[in-house]
Amino acid sequence: MFCLKRFTKEQFAVQWEASREKYYRLAYCYTKNEQDALEILSEAVYKGYCHLHQLKHPEYFDTWMSRIIIYEAYRFLKQKKRWVSYETYMDVPDESMFRKAEERIDVYRYLDKLTADEKTLLILKYFEERSFKEMAEILSMPESTVKTRTYRLLKKIREEEAYGNESGAI
Repeated sequence: MFCLKRFTKEQFAVQWEASREKYYRLAYCYTKNEQDALEILSEAVYKGYCHLHQLKHPEYFDTWMSRIIIYEAYRFLKQKKRWVSYETYMDVPDESMFRKAEERIDVYRYLDKLTADEKTLLILKYFEERSFKEMAEILSMPESTVKTRTYRLLKKIREEEAYGNESGAI
């Protein structure tokens, strides 16, 4: 008989502690406010801890917690009925994570204009530096769908940028 290995509450604490900064950055990308991000994390930790028995594969803890944090961020923003302004995003000093040519686009300027799903794609890809495979696991969709949606979104942003910029350069 096959027996699933249970993820203990001690392992939960160790895993959470090892990745808490990454989780904080993920929540902060949605709110751009320290207190709001901490509130999201507090709810996410509580829900993750309470539903630990539902984690079937301990090796997917990071994906599982990321998904919980994203859903909590959606819930929080919907509850607050506010989205972060462009000016708030411009306060972020470190833009070194944008490495490729396509990443030169002023992502911050576009985040406020995007739907929640589009925003999640950009945050996971460029702020969290997740692979398409990891994004697919977190979002519970095929990797090809994640790639297609991401590339379409980038194309849309490039077109808007080219339309708004007379030289057409991004």
